[in-house]
Amino acid sequence: MREKTRILIIEDNNDIRESTSEILMLGNYEVFQAENGKQGIELAIKYLPDVILCDIMMPELDGYGVLYLLSKAPETSAIPFIFLTAKTERIDIRKGMEMGADDYLTKPFDDVELLNAIESRIKKRDLQKQLYSQSLDKLDNLLSGNRGLEELSKLIAERKVRQIKKKQVVYYDGDPVNGIYLVISGSIKTFKVADDGRELLTGIHGADEYFGVAALLANENYRETSEAMEDTSLCLLPKGFLEPLLNKYPAVASQFIRLLANNILDKEQQLLQLAYHSVRKRMAEVLIRLSSNKETVVDTVTLSMSRDNLASMAGMATETVSRILSDFKDEGLIERKGSQILILDHLKLQTMKN
Repeated sequence: MREKTRILIIEDNNDIRESTSEILMLGNYEVFQAENGKQGIELAIKYLPDVILCDIMMPELDGYGVLYLLSKAPETSAIPFIFLTAKTERIDIRKGMEMGADDYLTKPFDDVELLNAIESRIKKRDLQKQLYSQSLDKLDNLLSGNRGLEELSKLIAERKVRQIKKKQVVYYDGDPVNGIYLVISGSIKTFKVADDGRELLTGIHGADEYFGVAALLANENYRETSEAMEDTSLCLLPKGFLEPLLNKYPAVASQFIRLLANNILDKEQQLLQLAYHSVRKRMAEVLIRLSSNKETVVDTVTLSMSRDNLASMAGMATETVSRILSDFKDEGLIERKGSQILILDHLKLQTMKN
């Protein structure tokens, strides 16, 4: 067991690289230095550091190229990656984060900022290991007795957890499929945008649920947009890693097909509700559906959901949502506290007449 946490610094500016290294060594870290991207990749593969600090603008191979190549190698893909950049434009920061970077530090940064960033990534890495363990336990139930479980579990364990901020898009409708996503914590909504700009919610995915399955199995572009409803942790199972596994173990593929079939059945049920049920009954069914995976205490469940998302799920205007929720509150079915909805009477909501 290593006594010290290993940090790799990839930075072409000698003064910045040396001063950063000195700070980290004083913090009792073991430090490796690379003066360009190519050398950085070689050291990362050789020493497998716990955290990588990398400048963006470098000759030969820039920071984006370093991150891209390291994310493709199984042994380095899960290493926390922090960009060091003098650029403050949002487009540069967004590009790095969407490629899979875990954090960034804008130069010049002080000692406290540097050490806090390192410690934060180490703590999050340890927490992610616990979350992975919980997710893999649930995979045992999904794929019990299957020879592909071990390889699928290994694939997930080797992938980096991606942190997604609330309202951040994971992929857009029409983007090329790059794999299947597993929600580790938080929640993701998928939706289509109508010609008039309205959103039609096609699904909400919580912890230990997959999304993007249909596009991968159909080998087509994504047909919906996915967006975080809250700060969320995701694991991407890349197409290039997953397809050989599905081909090798048909039983694993059949489980993903079963997930897809269940999603289709759920959407068919939603379409029937939109076609035949009154707005009151549709809203009641949306609330019950959202509460189905929540822990109940004294027959009450608290939901956090915006009016816009409720409207998208129920297929009605936001003004109609507000009116119905007010009616439900007056009838003692729910309580409202800001954006939170407290369900008080499940039975009456479930048995509401059309």
